Amino acid sequence: MTIALIGFAILLLLIILVRVPIAFAMGLVGFFGFAVLQGLTFENFMDFRWTGALSMAANRVVDTSQDYGLSVIPLFILMGNLVTQSGLSQELYQASNAFLGHRKGGLSMATVVACGGFSAICGSSLATSATMAKVAMPPMRKFGYSDSLATASIAAGGTLGILIPPSVILVIYGLLTETSIRELFAAGFLPGFLGILLYLAAVRYVVWRKPEEGPRGEKMDWPQRINALKGVWGVLTLFIVVMGGIYIGIFTPTEAAGIGAGGALVIALARRSLTLGTFFLAVADTGRTTAMLFAVLIGALIFSDFINRAGLPEELLTFVSSLDIGPMGVILVILGIYIVLGMVFESLSMVLLTVPIFYPLVQSLGFDLVWFGIVVVVVTEISLITPPVGMNVFVLSAVLRDVNPATIFRGVTPFWCADIVRLALITFIAPISLILPQLLYR
Repeated sequence: MTIALIGFAILLLLIILVRVPIAFAMGLVGFFGFAVLQGLTFENFMDFRWTGALSMAANRVVDTSQDYGLSVIPLFILMGNLVTQSGLSQELYQASNAFLGHRKGGLSMATVVACGGFSAICGSSLATSATMAKVAMPPMRKFGYSDSLATASIAAGGTLGILIPPSVILVIYGLLTETSIRELFAAGFLPGFLGILLYLAAVRYVVWRKPEEGPRGEKMDWPQRINALKGVWGVLTLFIVVMGGIYIGIFTPTEAAGIGAGGALVIALARRSLTLGTFFLAVADTGRTTAMLFAVLIGALIFSDFINRAGLPEELLTFVSSLDIGPMGVILVILGIYIVLGMVFESLSMVLLTVPIFYPLVQSLGFDLVWFGIVVVVVTEISLITPPVGMNVFVLSAVLRDVNPATIFRGVTPFWCADIVRLALITFIAPISLILPQLLYR
């Protein structure tokens, strides 16, 4: 227990103070921590037999690289990159704007809905925010929207990318906990939809207090609305085929990812929006992102081997059992830890650092790991828009250089309040997450 806690403290110091990349920090701490558990000391450092630690690390690298199930990650990332290159984000925004733009705050509402639709294909919060900033910000400024509301709706809408299937974070959680990915995808659908509704309510609250921040846009007639829907047939078809096939059981998530990537390529070619240069750009970006995720995942698995060997999960269970709190009290303590960590770490780092420690404890208390996965993803979503490390906020600030991050942070306050409401609902009403997996697979 002491060795595990020292290792975790060293890990935080390496990440926060020394600024070592999280993949290397977790791998180094896990490797040397494992060696310490096998008898490594300062005195025998030169004579120590490193066979056990080297074998553990090598097996993690080889097994992870050869894991067929992990091919879902690059394929879904490639699908999102091809969709982005095909320009479908513009059509999604136009379709949402056709139905919502004439209302007070309607352009912000359209942005949230478009972000939700784009997330359903892209699977990345940061990519969704960066893409929708270029699409949605100009018309909102044209109609006099305040920068705080306009940027907040993009930043908050972008957070939906890590929950609405297909979600890379859910895939990684499933691999870390050996939980069914298709059940996690099914469980994420209703909470993702609930997130869209609560964000729309947050927009309504803002324009109710200050109508001048979100003026009405142009109202379109029904022929114009129907015409706007024609541009999103590709997204709808791809989502229905990919996710419908997973939910019904026609193919596995890995097969669905391959079909999704192929379908995105066909759509991009049919729209004549894909050149040889943009295709190689999408493939190269997929390779870079995949390499980064695999490095982080391997480091997390090595660190997980260390803390499991040190007995930290068992010690945590013993400690919690000695406290006078029920199982739900333990969950609330874990959520409090996540909220505090969200002020320092971004979402992927939090999942990789904490899930190997917490999930054995949660499982031993009798909670469903699919439900816990959705709770974890929702609480880490909040970290994307909360100071001081709100990754979506800083992505927007980089894309929109004339907008101060403080303006965006001020604007997102109603949205992360909406996220707290959603987190409470999902935590205390488990069927919101579990009803679809139970209907489809259990």
